[in-house]
Amino acid sequence: MNQNDNRKEIHEFNKLQKRLRRNVGNAIIDYNMIEENDVVMACISGGKDSFAMLDILIRLREAAPIKFDVVAVNLDQKQPGFPEHILPEYFETLNIPYYIVDKDTYSVVKEKIPEGKTTCGLCSRLRRGTLYSFAEKIGATKIALGHHMDDIVETMFLNMFHGARLKAMPPKLRSDDGRNVVIRPLTYCRETDLIKYAEHKEFPIIPCNLCGSQENLQRQSIKAMLIDWDKKTPGRVEKIFKSIQNVSPSQLADRELFDFVNLPLDRSGEREEYEFQEAEISSSNIDESMFIDVTNI
Repeated sequence: MNQNDNRKEIHEFNKLQKRLRRNVGNAIIDYNMIEENDVVMACISGGKDSFAMLDILIRLREAAPIKFDVVAVNLDQKQPGFPEHILPEYFETLNIPYYIVDKDTYSVVKEKIPEGKTTCGLCSRLRRGTLYSFAEKIGATKIALGHHMDDIVETMFLNMFHGARLKAMPPKLRSDDGRNVVIRPLTYCRETDLIKYAEHKEFPIIPCNLCGSQENLQRQSIKAMLIDWDKKTPGRVEKIFKSIQNVSPSQLADRELFDFVNLPLDRSGEREEYEFQEAEISSSNIDESMFIDVTNI
């Protein structure tokens, strides 16, 4: 690599790093993810996303106007061949407190889930319960997970296609019992950026062997669909995510969110001008933008 190429690579990485830190900082502010004196338990799986999250949180902590602590936690699920030395050695280089939690969820999953079936659901529930309990044990006030924008959008389509629910992953979530708060600092980050970031930082990535070998997982199908959409229409995933932030319950069909049954007629106020003059509509002046929002018709 010549000197010009090296300078260009450094310049591109600096732009990437600033973009990721800005996105994480904005997500934290928008959803009040981290507050004064918080103890943030960063859950590190060994994948690129959680490594990037931890790295960015540590950098932001150094420059943040508030004081908060970051604790790294890995749940060792006792998967065969899992390289137990990698994460402790990496955490040692960061000079931050860390814990390795030993919990044999692997055996439970393999016992309960038939061969060839998706293990992700049970695995995530077992993992969540263990991490929730451990967060209380160490006094952590926030649990940080490494889900990014692509994960959130994929989850929404998974729930729509396979669960008949309009539901995704929230940037911030309080557990059902109210005892824990989960945050997703990478909410505004794209996976493509995180891949480039992890490659440049040379994180010691550990693949998930529990479910990674299963083919045709539903999430992989959704991911492929979104990648194709993004290629054909750049920015589509960002727009889908923005739609999750811009919800109009009265324009959907959930009777629990909006009272469709009791909609009184009220003509006491000023009438909205919604009539078209006949002269205004002709084949020569019809614009496509007129038909983009037809939900109120």
